[in-house]
Amino acid sequence: MRNLVLILLMFSLLLAGCNANPQPTRGEVTVFVAVPLSGFQANGGQTVLGGVRLAAEEINRQGGLLGYKVVVIGLDDESDSDVALAGAEKVKEALASGQKVLGVVGHLNSGQTLAAMEVYKDLPLIIITPTSSETSITQKGYRNFFRANANDTVQAAVDAGFLVNNLKAKRIAIVHNDTPYGIGLRNEMQKALASVGAEVVLALQVKEGQARYLDEVAQIKAANPDAIFYAGYEIEAPYLRADLVENGVTTPLLASDGAFLAATIDEANGTAEGMYVSAFAPSPQVAGQPWIQAYQAVESRNPDTYSVNGYSAMAVLAEGVKKANSLDVTKISDAMRQIDFRGVMGELQFDVNGDVKNPKVFIFQVRDSQFVQVAP
Repeated sequence: MRNLVLILLMFSLLLAGCNANPQPTRGEVTVFVAVPLSGFQANGGQTVLGGVRLAAEEINRQGGLLGYKVVVIGLDDESDSDVALAGAEKVKEALASGQKVLGVVGHLNSGQTLAAMEVYKDLPLIIITPTSSETSITQKGYRNFFRANANDTVQAAVDAGFLVNNLKAKRIAIVHNDTPYGIGLRNEMQKALASVGAEVVLALQVKEGQARYLDEVAQIKAANPDAIFYAGYEIEAPYLRADLVENGVTTPLLASDGAFLAATIDEANGTAEGMYVSAFAPSPQVAGQPWIQAYQAVESRNPDTYSVNGYSAMAVLAEGVKKANSLDVTKISDAMRQIDFRGVMGELQFDVNGDVKNPKVFIFQVRDSQFVQVAP
């Protein structure tokens, strides 16, 4: 009898150990990650996808979302608004076929987000962008849309303050690409700089993906600014920086969050040292070595600049589901406007429009070919 009791005790302990990490039991729920996974911004999109995958892995190890296993599916928008719209139709088809879809993390760029929301806004799912910053997105009355990052009004205020207060610049040249993101951020920067007493001595529009800037460099030289602000992507910023430095312009350059990727350093022909970049999240190093190792285990690569954004977007979406205790979109949407979530991006709370309350913008400088946080 004593042996039988011991065997039963050992068996119960074994079962308890097996249940330490409960497995999802109710089926699957899908989260699409709509970002560029090919083309010139593939690395940026892949870092978002990697962050979402890590968050989903952690959620599933703890039993899933309300017992459902989170399945992450990448959806390549190719940084193209027409492709993004076609991808949104695929999500709509998945719902129509009976697939249980919780939401979409995406898009990376504001232009693709604006295009795809024309479809998403009428679907029973949650959309949370990890990086799209064009201010008007959250002014359109969407009830199922959330933004995990600061918008461009906030970014412009922080960046203008940094240029004037930290770099002591009074005369600013603004260069921007011809996307909704670049144009919108230019407009916000013009207002923000005026509010802190700075003068915009030049405003230049360039093409998305432009590779040479000799004409623009000549115009910047003639304007003789104290600093240059660039609103655009990593597919332009390094080449602008190279043409500036190689033609004798060493004026401080601050690029926007769209350039916060390793390519800005790697593609600048050795000229990136000293330039500044703003960002919507801290460096992955801030998340700590255990988080980095967990990311490496899931992705078999190091986290990059938007990995934290993707991870945070998935984590806060999951928090909304838990608070709602439901997969009903209306209940999740209401719950997400009430949560106080704290994670690797800091505190995330949402206002009635889906924007982050008390959003943060970080400033980095390239030092020894690495992004080093210098503010706040």
